[in-house]
Amino acid sequence: MDPIALTRALVDIESITGNEAPVGEFLEGALTTLGYEVRRMPVERHRFNVIAVPPNLPAPEVFFSTHLDTVPPFIPSSEDERNIYGRGSCDAKGIIAAQVAAADKLRGEGVAAGLLFLVGEERDSAGAQIANTQPVGAKFLVNGEPTENHIAIASKGALRVEVIAHGKMAHSAYPELGDSAINKLVEALHRLVRMPMPDNPAVGPTTMNIGIIEGGRAPNVIADTARAQLLYRLVGPAEELRNSIVKTVGDLAQVEFTLEIPFIKLRTVDGIPTMIAKFTTDVPALSRWGEPVLIGPGSIHVAHTEREHISKAQLLESVDIYCKIARQLTA
Repeated sequence: MDPIALTRALVDIESITGNEAPVGEFLEGALTTLGYEVRRMPVERHRFNVIAVPPNLPAPEVFFSTHLDTVPPFIPSSEDERNIYGRGSCDAKGIIAAQVAAADKLRGEGVAAGLLFLVGEERDSAGAQIANTQPVGAKFLVNGEPTENHIAIASKGALRVEVIAHGKMAHSAYPELGDSAINKLVEALHRLVRMPMPDNPAVGPTTMNIGIIEGGRAPNVIADTARAQLLYRLVGPAEELRNSIVKTVGDLAQVEFTLEIPFIKLRTVDGIPTMIAKFTTDVPALSRWGEPVLIGPGSIHVAHTEREHISKAQLLESVDIYCKIARQLTA
């Protein structure tokens, strides 16, 4: 199994979230050709996870897992002497290729490692949530995300918040006759930017991003509605932060919490450098698939960018690292 060739083949199949079926079908065929026992795990309509186990070996105690989907836009693969480029090259199709190569290498040694490839990680972890209802008795889950082959000791959580302000329309020449929702929203966001946030000495501070602001109807109309979408990166339980957000916004706007992914601490393995994952993963949604480990080739700093890429050297190195982790966990 050539992980470089497999990475390029996977990158060249568009699999933006919601359209993972073609790359799932490709992997199903490739793993079947390699002799694995492969099955689809339906998620919704045409979407499915791919699960594979090596034949003629005991049930795997460790599963390698990552996601099939990518963020838009689709960018086909290319390469030079050092890197493979294209959408998903590091997040996470290069990781799929490394995990397949590692599982196949371990199979040759008589070590069983399963493979679990999931849909929907970039949006709502839909595939992971379905998989968590169908555990297979594994003891360890090695999840792949771009960590530059460092093992994560913790992963920040996420809290998505929508702040919605309401007002009253009026002609902009007579603002006293209206009530600007935009003014309320701006003040609410200003308060939230200045609000103290939790800090974890071992992990770092909670961070916040105002990702979307929308509202109003025309420049000459006092806005009757406005809203913003925020994302907090959690370093601990979210209850205190939730209460602070609601108190800080006060009567200016309505606050809705639309998604929460918890902060988690992770298992490490001796002999591998460590890091803090400031991003979220499928791991919190896979609690029934064993004790989690988080590691993978590639840098999160180039993921989701127009020049996303993965180092060929790091990709090949990760195959040996995945094998090392599986051997230690199952020893």
